[in-house]
This record gives sequence, structure tokens and C-alpha cells, in this order.
Amino acid sequence: MNRIDRKFAALKEQGEKALIPFVTAGDPDLETTEKLVPAMLGAGADLVEIGVPFSDPVAEGPVIQKASRRALDSGTTLVKIFGMVRRLREKTDEPLLLMMYLNSIFRFGTERFCSLCEETGVDGVIVPDMPYEERGEIQGAADRHGVVPIRMVAPTSHERIQMIASSAKGFLYCVSSTGVTGMRSRFTTDFSGFFGAVRKYAKVPCAVGFGISNPEQAGKMAAYCDGAIVGSAIVKIVEREGRNAVPAVASFVRSLKEGVTGAPGSAPNG
Repeated sequence: MNRIDRKFAALKEQGEKALIPFVTAGDPDLETTEKLVPAMLGAGADLVEIGVPFSDPVAEGPVIQKASRRALDSGTTLVKIFGMVRRLREKTDEPLLLMMYLNSIFRFGTERFCSLCEETGVDGVIVPDMPYEERGEIQGAADRHGVVPIRMVAPTSHERIQMIASSAKGFLYCVSSTGVTGMRSRFTTDFSGFFGAVRKYAKVPCAVGFGISNPEQAGKMAAYCDGAIVGSAIVKIVEREGRNAVPAVASFVRSLKEGVTGAPGSAPNG
């Protein structure tokens, strides 16, 4: 059982929902990111997504796009990120995931990438621009090295929900709404219908992301599934606070965890 499976099993036993924060590696620099990850875990995060900066992050809104640019400008590379993860593994055994684009894996070398994930302690990888039908591009190497490719499913997946959800491992990343990442004041998705379809086929826990920006939203979204993923709202704090962002991010993550902890154990009706 990998760290992701163990974490969700422990949360289920405790009757808790997962909080999964996201931070862009290298924004404003890798030294700050290396401080942010354990601070978020110490504040109540259960798993952490580490974003690999990319020049054309098509699934991201302006907040994370700008963070990627700042990270690239600061000299962040995938090799340096793996080095950071190696050091983080001396401090924590909690699940760590990379969120990145397929071209970055191809350019680095798929086998080399998955091998370094195994070597440094990366548990899973989220690739938002890799369609389910192209999963074979990395699946073989990932399996050989014990890396979990996290599947993504959206309200617009419709008849594809069954094949995506039924084959998911680790957890299923449920996209809250159409469009790119970013903070939202309201959601128009029929979550009861969406998660009803997802739950019918998924054999792993489900977590919802894209647009969650405060503890209240995190609690409401987590009520439908097993956890909430928060990215842009955290990256916005880093943008504002720079190298001094650790206390503010930790405080925000603590409030998010309180919101998720207060989420009902099952989805509300209607």
C-alpha cells in the first residue's frame, strides 16, 4: 500500500476528509517552497501537490500562470525540484504529488522521470493535459516505479466518467467546473448528479478541486466526496507575501482544514 492509499484509509477510519493544498515549486524560490510544504502539513494538510512550473500551463488561470513564470524566472528546474523532494523526505512521510504537464515529462524522459519519482519519494503525478485515452504514454513507466498517475474527471466527461473513474488509483481528482484553475465566488455544477455518477464507478476516494478559495467552500465541496483541493488561493498568498509567506499560508491551511473537518460525512441531498 502506497502513502496515498494509507493516508486515505487512515482518514476514513478517523471519519475525516482530506485537505490537499497546492503550491508552485520555486515561487518565489525553491527555498521558500521547501519551507511551505512542511508548514502546510503541520497546519493540517493531508497530502500536498507540488506544481512543476511550465511555460504554457493551459489548465491554469492567471494566478498560477504568473506563479509559474516567477518560478521559471528564479531558475527552477525539474532536477532541482526532485532535489527538494529528496530533502523533504528527511522531514515527512506524508504523501507528496507533482502536478505538471505532459511535455515536461516527455522532455525529461518518461522512464527517467518515474525512476526519480521513486528514488526521491514522489508518490503520484497529476497531468492535467493528458487525456485518459493517452494514459499509456506514462502508465508503463509509472507502474514499474510505483508512481500513481492521478486521473481527472470533470462534469463535462459525461459518458467517459465510467471508464475514467473505474480505473482510477490513489484518488480521483474531480474538477469542480469547466474552465481553468482560479478562485470562484460561486459554482454552477450539479454536484449531486456529478458525484452520483462518479461514486457509481470509482473504487478509490474522490477529491474535488478548481476554484475552492475559502474554508466555507472547502467544507461544502468536501461534503460531496472525500476531500478538497485548494491551489490558487494559496498561490495568491505566496504572490502577496513572497519569501515571508510561510506563516500566512500555514494559517490559511489551518482554517481550510477546519472547514473540511466540519464537512458532513456524506453528500447533502438536492
